[in-house]
Amino acid sequence: TSLIPPKSSCALFTGSCSSAVSDEPTPDPLPGALPSRQNSPPPTQEETTTPQPPEPNQLEHPLQKKWSTTMSITEQYKTLRTSVGLHTPTGPLVRITGDDRLEFLDTFLSRASDFVDPDTTRECLALTEDGLPLTIFLHIEREEESWLLPRTAIDAATLATYLGNLETDGDLSIEIAPEGWGAVAVEGPLSWQIAENLLDFDVAGLVLHAVTDVVVPGAPEGSKAWLARVGTTGEYGYLLVSNVPDLARTYLLSRATELGGQAVDADALARVQAEAGMPYYAMGVCHLDVAGGDLAWLVDWQRIGEFQGSENLPTPVRDQRRLAAIALPTGNRPEAGQTVAAGDEEIGVVVYVTPSANPDEELAFALLDAPFWTPTLPLTVGAHDGTTVTLPRVVAASSLNKLG
Repeated sequence: TSLIPPKSSCALFTGSCSSAVSDEPTPDPLPGALPSRQNSPPPTQEETTTPQPPEPNQLEHPLQKKWSTTMSITEQYKTLRTSVGLHTPTGPLVRITGDDRLEFLDTFLSRASDFVDPDTTRECLALTEDGLPLTIFLHIEREEESWLLPRTAIDAATLATYLGNLETDGDLSIEIAPEGWGAVAVEGPLSWQIAENLLDFDVAGLVLHAVTDVVVPGAPEGSKAWLARVGTTGEYGYLLVSNVPDLARTYLLSRATELGGQAVDADALARVQAEAGMPYYAMGVCHLDVAGGDLAWLVDWQRIGEFQGSENLPTPVRDQRRLAAIALPTGNRPEAGQTVAAGDEEIGVVVYVTPSANPDEELAFALLDAPFWTPTLPLTVGAHDGTTVTLPRVVAASSLNKLG
C-alpha cells in the first residue's frame, strides 16, 4: 500500500505508455462520413499550428497478464467475439476517500465531477503539465469513496509522483494499490450470463456504466466486492473489484469455461479493443497529443484552465493531422514507424499495428495529414496497399443479442 503525502516531489512521466466502449448497438456510419466519436468535439478554429508527429511507437499491452494457454491468438479472438474471455488488468488501483475527494479529482481529470452519481463509472484523461496525455483512467464512484483504474500503462511509482504533486489539502486520503484489492474482467456476448449469477436482480437492471455490490461465492464473511458493467471491447463487459481477487478470478474463470470461454492474452484482447475504436488501451497515449490522437472527445472543453495541463491544450481543428485506422490484406503486416503515402506524396506515419488475431485482415493505426484520414481512401503503407476504414470495424455480437 502506498499513501501519497501532500506535495511530494514531481518527476515528469517519460515511460512507455485509451471512455469505456459502449456495449450498446452502434449505428453504421454514413458512407464517406468523417471519423467521429459519440461525444462531439469542441468548436474548431480556422487555423492552428500542425502538431509534429510523435515518436512512432508500437507497444505491447502492459496492463494484461499473459497466461499459458493452448489456444492460438485467433482462437482467443474468436472466444471474445462469440462467448466470453477473462482478463486481469494489472494497472494499480487507486482508492480515494474523504469529503474533498471529488474536488481533488477535478484538479487533474479531464471531465468534471459535478454530476457524477454514486455507483457509476466513466473514463477521463489525465494530462501532464505540458498538456500531453499521461493515461486514461476509469473512474468508479461509490457512496463513500472514489476508485481509479488506469486503462493505459503507468506504474505505481509514476502514479504516486503524479498524484503527489497535485494539491492534496483538505479531507483526503489516497492509496495506490491498496493491500488485498484487485480487479478482474469478463467480456464477450455471453459475459452477462456470468454477471447474472452474482446479482440478486435481473441482469438487465445493471445498466451500462452502473456499479453494484455483490458477493463472490465462497468468499469469507465480511469480504467486499462490487461489479461494474463496463468493458473495453464493444461486447458486453463486466469488471469485478474485490478484496478477494484470487477467489474472484477463479470463480469467473470457472464460469467462463462452462460457457465455452477462457482466459485470453493481451494480444487477442488488444485486437478486439482496436476494432471497437479503442486502440489506446494497448497502444498507449503518452506518445500522442490530444488533438492528433483523436482524444478531444474525452475532454470537457468548458473547463480549460481548471485541471492539470489544460491551459496548454490547443483547440482541435478540422484540417489537421489525426489518428486513423488502416486495413490491409491478411499477411501484409506493416511496422510502426513506416511511412504512409497517397500516390507519391508522404502523408503520415504508422504509430501502432494491432496483433494479427482476426484472420480477415490486418489493422494498423497511423497519424495522417488532412484530409487523408477520410475513410475508404487507398493508401500505401510501407510496401503494402491499404485502405482507411471506419470504426468499429466489426459488428459486435452483443449488439445483436439482448441481455437475459
